[in-house]
Amino acid sequence: MRGDDRARAVSGNAGWNPLSTRRGALGILGLSGLALAGCGSSGSEDLAEQARSGEDKGYVSGSGVITQLTGDDRGEPLDLSFDLLTGESASLADWRPKVVAINLWYAACPPCRVEAPDLNATYEHFGDQVEFLGVNVRDQAATAESFVRSFEVPYPIMIDGDGSMVSLLSGVLPPQATPSTVVLDPSGRAAARVVGAVTRSTLTGLIEDVLAE
Repeated sequence: MRGDDRARAVSGNAGWNPLSTRRGALGILGLSGLALAGCGSSGSEDLAEQARSGEDKGYVSGSGVITQLTGDDRGEPLDLSFDLLTGESASLADWRPKVVAINLWYAACPPCRVEAPDLNATYEHFGDQVEFLGVNVRDQAATAESFVRSFEVPYPIMIDGDGSMVSLLSGVLPPQATPSTVVLDPSGRAAARVVGAVTRSTLTGLIEDVLAE
């Protein structure tokens, strides 16, 4: 399969059930300090507000919101083949059983620019243990390449021109959720998400949780 292949919908992720892997309850965490904000309906309300801000501005503003899933509630593995900015072909299935971090971004998105150094540092920290994929959701190749050069992005980038990756993640992320990051477990199932900009400490913690399982 090539980059023009469409994402296969994953019915198991149609209803995202935000259960914390740390405490077995709803885990909505602020990016500053990783403090538990609470349980109940507040999580979905916060995510809805994040999505609304994205629709107004073209990106998700404010602090990010973290959700983690326990193993039994992660649904089916996410599969997609695609072409990288370098012209190479890759697929999520080929990267198993590594943990995979998928980050959605575009060049003119202010929070995307803010989080770029932290994503780079997290990628370098884990080395060959974890695969990273940057998914550009808006730009042409030349604009994406300029961003990659400016921020010295070391991990693979794909241009999601047909929306296949966004479609694949539609059961995990709210609409217009850019920037956002999804962590897949070794089986390819969505184990965690961050709606909004992610920090190095936050992403490191989420990945370490999955690696420790």
